[in-house]
Amino acid sequence: MRIILLKDVDKVGKKYEIKNVADGFARNFLIPKELAKPATEKYIKWVETQKEILEKKAEEDLKKYQESASKLEGLEVTIPVKVGKEDQLFESITPQKVSEKIKELGINVKKSEIDLINPIKELGEFPVKIKFNHNLEIEIKIVVVEEK
Repeated sequence: MRIILLKDVDKVGKKYEIKNVADGFARNFLIPKELAKPATEKYIKWVETQKEILEKKAEEDLKKYQESASKLEGLEVTIPVKVGKEDQLFESITPQKVSEKIKELGINVKKSEIDLINPIKELGEFPVKIKFNHNLEIEIKIVVVEEK
């Protein structure tokens, strides 16, 4: 039976692919669980329009990420923190803190996009990579200074 997958299905295919599967598998598993629809002309046209919509959305997202990346490229972000004796920080600099500081500059970056393996626990300058979707990757500099 020819079907159109509505979601990614392991060992069968990806979303919106047209596949040939066993009739029983389609009728008893894929279609009842809303993982697939029969590949009729109506649904094939619907899938084509969905693919076009997804392509347009992906292009818009790419432009948005490229704009954010160009604004951030080479940026130096200063984060003041409280410091104790021997320049020991009272708090670690985590992706959440970096994200909040960048948002203060008017650029929206999710904490999951900030590639900081270990929290920063000392004063100084640190290169940090930001990985956006569409394989866009930039590097910024985080400067941790003593709060006055």
